[in-house]
Amino acid sequence: MQTKEFVPLFVCTKKLLRNFCNKISNCLPTAHKSNKNSLKTQEQEFLSLIENHKGIIHKVSKMYMDNSEDREDLFQEIILQLWKSYHTFKGDSQFSSWMYRVALNTALVFFKKEKKKPDKYAIPPEMDIPDENQGSEKESQLDYFYKAVQQLNSIEKALIFLFLEGQTHKEISKNLGISEVNARVKLNRTKDKLQQIIKQQGYEF
Repeated sequence: MQTKEFVPLFVCTKKLLRNFCNKISNCLPTAHKSNKNSLKTQEQEFLSLIENHKGIIHKVSKMYMDNSEDREDLFQEIILQLWKSYHTFKGDSQFSSWMYRVALNTALVFFKKEKKKPDKYAIPPEMDIPDENQGSEKESQLDYFYKAVQQLNSIEKALIFLFLEGQTHKEISKNLGISEVNARVKLNRTKDKLQQIIKQQGYEF
């Protein structure tokens, strides 16, 4: 695993992000580095958007990686890819929608590259998945949930993530590049699979 200078996973401040962006600015295509004022404006816009939507990156990192070091690696890689491709964001859709696609595509590639857990089987629509800010009484429930998620394959993780983000079947299909019917079928199967994993762990929501 490569050495990294990293923005700590849960201490993602604008100052740290700015330092990080400065370090990776050389990754931008030459054509996008010629105008320093333009690049500075781009950077400020990017930092503000990341600050407002950084929860997406936290969730994707936790969904795909089961230990803190790997989560930090993935978190760094997602920010890197977002910054490298930021000039392609034209504002035709919401930033969060574009961010979902970049973050998930990055996670899928990263997941395969790291050769993490192979395919192994959710949550019914009415299941209450606790928010991470709800307090200590929900920590055990979250722990079981994330442990179960680690046994899903990369596509299934993406399906569950987008489902928990409140996306419709149509939105999920668009983000994953599959048909709406396929998204619905795959999501239902993944929910059943995840529910079985949770039960096998001896825990039920």
